[in-house]
Amino acid sequence: MIMPKFRIGLRLKVILISSFLLTLPWVGYKYILEMEKLLRQGQEQTLVGTTRAVATALNERPKLFSSQASFLESVKKGRDLYAYELQSPITLNGQLADWTDYDDRMVHYGREYVQFSRRPYSNNSISFRHLVGKYDGYLYAAFEVKDKNPIMRRKNSVRVDRNDHLIIAMTSPDGEFFRYVVAAHEDGWVNAWQITDDITDSTNLILQNQIQGFWRTTDKGYNIELRIPLSFLGNKLGFAFYDVNNGQNREIETIIGTSNTSHLNRLGTVLVPSPEIEKILKGMGHTSTRIWVIDRHQRVLAQTGNIQDSNGVWSSSVKYAGNEDSWWSTIEKKVLHPLYYRYFISEPTEFVDSLKDEALVKGVHVSQALSGRGYSHWRQSEDGKAMILAAAYPIWLGDNVMGAVIAEESTVGIQTLRNRAMEQLFNAILTIMAIGTITLFLFASKISSRIRRLRDEAEQAIDSQGRIQQHISPTEDTDEIGDLSRSLAAMVGRLGQYNHYLENLSSRLSHELRTPVAVVRSSIENLSMHNQDEDSQRYIARAQDGVHRLSTILSSMTEATRIEQSLQGAEKERFPLNELVTGCMQGYQMAYPHQTFDVQTGKSDIFIYGAPDYLAQLLDKLIANAEDFSKDEDAIEVSLVQKGLSAVLTVSNRGPLLPDNMSDQLLNSMVSVRSQQKQTKPHLGLGLFIARLITQFHHGEIELKNRLDQQGVEVVITLPEQIIDK
Repeated sequence: MIMPKFRIGLRLKVILISSFLLTLPWVGYKYILEMEKLLRQGQEQTLVGTTRAVATALNERPKLFSSQASFLESVKKGRDLYAYELQSPITLNGQLADWTDYDDRMVHYGREYVQFSRRPYSNNSISFRHLVGKYDGYLYAAFEVKDKNPIMRRKNSVRVDRNDHLIIAMTSPDGEFFRYVVAAHEDGWVNAWQITDDITDSTNLILQNQIQGFWRTTDKGYNIELRIPLSFLGNKLGFAFYDVNNGQNREIETIIGTSNTSHLNRLGTVLVPSPEIEKILKGMGHTSTRIWVIDRHQRVLAQTGNIQDSNGVWSSSVKYAGNEDSWWSTIEKKVLHPLYYRYFISEPTEFVDSLKDEALVKGVHVSQALSGRGYSHWRQSEDGKAMILAAAYPIWLGDNVMGAVIAEESTVGIQTLRNRAMEQLFNAILTIMAIGTITLFLFASKISSRIRRLRDEAEQAIDSQGRIQQHISPTEDTDEIGDLSRSLAAMVGRLGQYNHYLENLSSRLSHELRTPVAVVRSSIENLSMHNQDEDSQRYIARAQDGVHRLSTILSSMTEATRIEQSLQGAEKERFPLNELVTGCMQGYQMAYPHQTFDVQTGKSDIFIYGAPDYLAQLLDKLIANAEDFSKDEDAIEVSLVQKGLSAVLTVSNRGPLLPDNMSDQLLNSMVSVRSQQKQTKPHLGLGLFIARLITQFHHGEIELKNRLDQQGVEVVITLPEQIIDK
């Protein structure tokens, strides 16, 4: 089975070629990405300049760092405390509900923070979790103590050291060392007592109402919340829990804390975000950038700005402009923008900020800045939804780096500008592609219609036998198709002239040859009247036979021409075709007495409108042709049936099959595949050609094909419904 070839029309080819316009969005997209890279480089340089400017404002100002313990060589987690910036005040109730957002920042104090233990420390011994924070001039502290046997202070006891209690040690802003004790005889509000000397002597305790707290017993131990005015606090702070487990002897079993609260030089430091540095940052007006100031231990001294709103220098350019009420804006919002943002553009979304409220800021840029070099780098947000640019620059005090300024911005501004540029690019490209595609399609349709019209004229100019039926009308167009039209018109004209010459050639030859043939025939007849010897009579007989054959050839050559000319003036009439076939077949039985015929014409009459004489002549040619190719003992089958509104006449004979690809050619003039076994007269292959002329005159079709049983050949004549008289 031969698969049909896929045909690509001119319009489809033009559409395929115009699809290369799709490279325009890709080129524009690449261009915008390159522009985005340049914008990011500009943002990077701008942010480095911002950190340099802030660092310059903080250089050579030791008072900003001396009170923050920034001169220490190192800090230790748990001992050196960091006060987080709280978002709201803490309600002192001992439930720790206000500290939920900071739960992951609480430090656990266990075995390594034990300062004294009467017995070996175990998992069931006292431990606690702790965090300090700053809000509105106060330092808040939270303690979640795990103690399986809390011992409270006796109600009427003047001693505060023979029960579980908390020691607070700190330095004042002037550097003076103070110690306080917190002990409760029941759950509820507590105040601290200042220890002026030996804690065992109650006369050495002074009530300090400014240090307030709440003590609450829990299933695992107890919770304490404290509030200390920042005006009391210097740069050192420590907390220690004294644990009593025996309610009888009330001896101290374990001391565990952030640092040793007995001596000034053993206290840990506390870092409280600097309000002075925050004032400097806010005064510089960097509201579109998140800025950190850290000490050389990477602890945050001050912070300003929100990374979610940090569009950088692009913050003033992210809003779209245009007439929101125009029809084009409506199309953009409802059709184009949803399409763009679904397949091509990613819209900026809120992302997770993993560094929010961090006490320590780390990164390669921080390390480089603390080494004395400004540095910037890009990182992804924690959820991968945004790119964040971070830049750091060192803060100098003499030849030493005291800290660094860190600035962070997201790419939301650049991304929004990029999206706006892509929207405008895609709008322009869609417009260009739509106009270009429609123009190319119309142009291709015009060319295609002209080519199809030229094709139709070419097909109608020449029939299936190669004869010129009508001429091609040349166009006056000056393009290549117009040139082709004029060339084809000239070619068809020349072919028409040549075909006319060929069609008249046989009649001219027969006319010119008849006179010499008549002369030869009369001469031979005159010779035959004279007495000749036997050899001369034999030669004369052969010459007469040749002249006869030549005359037959000339008659056959002119027969087709005569029939074609006579058909033009033939008159048609209504008659029963089956009676014509039956009458002709009776005559053929007498003309071919040795040949058997099988005729089937049906019982009902089949009336047609045509020329009976020419249809009889058509049947003569078909029977003569079938008789030449069949044997006497094999019947020639003739059938006439009515199929729908058509009459179908079939002449079938047994014999040799048709050669391959010769069924259509045998209907042409001068084509024959006849064998020489029964050939007693010359055959020029004009019989089927004449049959085709008569069939076409009656608007019918003639077809030669091998029989289904592959035992011979059949000729099928179909007369369409136009000639059937209902």
